[in-house]
Amino acid sequence: MPVDFLWGSATASYQIEGAAAEGGRTPSIWDTYSRTPGRTLNGDTGDVADDHYHRWAEDVQHIADLGLGAYRFSISWSRVQPGGTGPLNPEGVAFYSRLVDALIEKGVKPVVTLYHWDLPQELEDAGGWANRDTALAFAEYARHMARELGDRIDTWTTLNEPWCTAYLGYGSGVHAPGRTEPAAALAAVHHLNLAHGLAVAAIRDELGQDAKTSVTLNLHVIRPDDPTSADDLDAVRTIDALANRAFLGPMLDGTYPADLLADTAHVSDWSFVQDGDLEIVRQPLSVLGVNYYSTVRVRHYSGVGERSENDGHGASGHSPWIGVSDVEFVQQPGPYTAMGWNIEPAGMTELLVSVATTYPGQPLMVTENGAAFEDEVSPDGRVHDERRVAYLHDHVDAVGAAVDAGADVRGYFAWSLLDNFEWGYGYERRFGIIRVDYDTLERTWKDSAHWYRRLATSNVLPGVDEVG
Repeated sequence: MPVDFLWGSATASYQIEGAAAEGGRTPSIWDTYSRTPGRTLNGDTGDVADDHYHRWAEDVQHIADLGLGAYRFSISWSRVQPGGTGPLNPEGVAFYSRLVDALIEKGVKPVVTLYHWDLPQELEDAGGWANRDTALAFAEYARHMARELGDRIDTWTTLNEPWCTAYLGYGSGVHAPGRTEPAAALAAVHHLNLAHGLAVAAIRDELGQDAKTSVTLNLHVIRPDDPTSADDLDAVRTIDALANRAFLGPMLDGTYPADLLADTAHVSDWSFVQDGDLEIVRQPLSVLGVNYYSTVRVRHYSGVGERSENDGHGASGHSPWIGVSDVEFVQQPGPYTAMGWNIEPAGMTELLVSVATTYPGQPLMVTENGAAFEDEVSPDGRVHDERRVAYLHDHVDAVGAAVDAGADVRGYFAWSLLDNFEWGYGYERRFGIIRVDYDTLERTWKDSAHWYRRLATSNVLPGVDEVG
């Protein structure tokens, strides 16, 4: 990789912090959702999670010992600004300020995500992301954080995976707030895009035009079941519009794709897009964050027989694919992770090269990549997670292939630093390179952590057996 390539790892506030009712924090939509019976596996919540709120200093030391150049974490909006509006909570701001200072002291660049799905519940009660006012509140929150944390932050990321927020939160209901309202999901798409643009402008207004800003998108790699079928190719186009171009279009081109608007016209007239919005949404980005885990395969659905819905996004009687009735997602060949996602490193190369080709000159960053497996503690006290090591090795190699092909990729963040609360799957799915014992909260490096340390400190891809 280039000599200045950035190696990091990532987490999210609700997944690791715990201390849900401490330090002035008020409930978020994930507190409400996870405490609702039947919403999460085993009724798990993030009330304690990894207790990072109290153990942050230990976790910073792990980050430093791993030799990472950067750490991507998210701020809990309701911890720093209870309810999502009004005055800041000094105790919450101080928590993140201490964390940032400790990272800098260790030589680690803080990469902040302002929103990783934990909307203050009071804002959801007022309509959530389907309400335009939420975008305006987010801009003010971003301004406050820029003012408080200032130039200590290396990169400001506005949103993490707005696709999930809009479509899983308001369409299929498998994420908080658990709504199943197709028109509201499309309104959420736009208000998230608007929130991004407003936040970037606010951050640069506070910190200057050189402030590094970003957004993280979970761009889908979509393949036709039959590449020779015009109907299957149109299925790819349909899903690409909802999954990818609904965000890339406004953010980087300043427009919504015409086919997206046509495909969803029977659901919404998109009248929530006001004059001047798209100029606000389109902001120059210092780097575009790309999250990648797996691919999807689609084909035209004739309407005959049971529709296949193997999209990897959780079971629901409601589809996240708003307005789509003639596309089905087919099961892909394995191997699979514990999430049931196919393992396809070539998809990483394909995605990065595709984005780089479509948006030449736009720097990219792999902001999440990793895998959940059924980890076990061996008699020697270690976690020999060979499959995760192989997964990371092959996907980092795929990033290198994209760089060799001309993609301007600036860094890679392994998901996740720690085992954590995996949203609707509770604590059963473990993504961490560091194991967390949920009874004692003890942290233990897995073999993947030892392997990743070798990579981060040498900038040379180790073999899959180099875990010592």
